[in-house]
Amino acid sequence: MVIDPHELSHNLERLEGIEKASLRLVTQAIYEYREVAAEIFREEGDLVADIGEDITREALDRLGMSRIDQRLFGKIDYKRARYVFHPEYAIKQALFVDSKAEQVQGARTATLQTSQLSMAVRQRRMGEDMDVPGKLPPILVLKGEPYLTTTIFVKYNYDDSGTTKRLESITVAALPNGMLQERYNPSPHDTIWLAGRDAPSRGEAFRVRLAFSRLKAKANWRVQLIPGAPEPFEWDD
Repeated sequence: MVIDPHELSHNLERLEGIEKASLRLVTQAIYEYREVAAEIFREEGDLVADIGEDITREALDRLGMSRIDQRLFGKIDYKRARYVFHPEYAIKQALFVDSKAEQVQGARTATLQTSQLSMAVRQRRMGEDMDVPGKLPPILVLKGEPYLTTTIFVKYNYDDSGTTKRLESITVAALPNGMLQERYNPSPHDTIWLAGRDAPSRGEAFRVRLAFSRLKAKANWRVQLIPGAPEPFEWDD
């Protein structure tokens, strides 16, 4: 039976389970590809942002997943309309996986735009409470069919010696769906966000930084840290 994603607003534990399973999928794909990823970082001369995008796409394509013949739009690296299968149900999902590469000094956060979020950003910035809505709907309707929006972020943490780039670790995080707003960011004073590196005075688009430690404090499993090979990795529940 294919369930309607709207039903999840009354069953948040099921929603959490779907996002956890989706994070496991992406984490496994990135983990299995980490040695190739490290080689790409050492050898490629492209911009690191492009390298991270390519690695994420190649890792997920190699692992594979179910597919629905429906195109997704948006400024996110990897997009796939697919089924999530569970022993008790199936659901249509719009899976968005975005990636970024940054030197290890910035490994504690990820900079995001509202176009990548289905949550609102509630935070205090420059002495004022802010409530900025995300631009992704929690449920995406395509050709009359509802799809659950799921967003996962992959952060490649590298060290740059000046001659080569060494991939130190990879952070994979599941951003909560907007239906989980009250669990993860109910107010500007109970938040998972830090101020982004944008300058409104120069007309720059609003950005925000996801604090991995704050998200992990809300739900430990939502942030997974994959060390560089050959260090072992264990799922952190």
